[in-house]
Amino acid sequence: MRTEVAALTDVGCRRANNEDSFGYDLAAQLFVICDGMGGMAAGELASGTAVKELLEFFAAEELAAIPAGQRLYHAIMHANHRVCELARRDQQLRGMGTTLVAACVEDGNLVIGNVGDSRAYFLRNGVCAQITLDHSFVAEQVRSGAMDAEQAGASPLQSLITRAIGQAEFVEADIFTAPIEPQDILLLTSDGLTRYADAEAIAGLILGSSTLSEACEALIHAAKQQGAVDNVTCLLVQFLESEGPAV
Repeated sequence: MRTEVAALTDVGCRRANNEDSFGYDLAAQLFVICDGMGGMAAGELASGTAVKELLEFFAAEELAAIPAGQRLYHAIMHANHRVCELARRDQQLRGMGTTLVAACVEDGNLVIGNVGDSRAYFLRNGVCAQITLDHSFVAEQVRSGAMDAEQAGASPLQSLITRAIGQAEFVEADIFTAPIEPQDILLLTSDGLTRYADAEAIAGLILGSSTLSEACEALIHAAKQQGAVDNVTCLLVQFLESEGPAV
């Protein structure tokens, strides 16, 4: 299959700077979004470093023989190490970190890795499903039954992350695998969108758009209409039938 990609990031309605970063490598079939934390330059540096290091490590020639899923896991570990290393070297960067959600393609399957609360959604036949699990206090409270969805939505602790890149020498990344079919759409997004739109709303905005770029704009516009207190980033990938040779 071939892929079409579009991505867009926006500072939102409240923030003075954008700490989100995204990147992709079509040759390597790797896509990533990071949402930095640590304030101003530190958050931007953490997310930008994680994206850069992940892409470079994954595409290294000496790792080409390793299965893509394993490479993704080790690339996430490498990105974590590099962000930690930068923070150790500069006292002003202590405490910086970033969420990360990334996806790669291998043998007709989509492999997704995440740390934090940036999410991956999968859209097939008009139905949108969240693939990743948030590593956040409120999400873990909901999963344990200590809090319901309404309480979680009203909690002042929605931004409390329980796992992040750059916070410790080792971080556990969740890895998910799903088979790909033609016309499937992948969305990677920061929580600047998902605090305002559930899976059904996301599906409606994507399916109501004529292009992936238009869909990214629609998703960000929807968040900004509701106040967008955080930065908003969306990366969309559509998987299509390979174009056959000309006759």
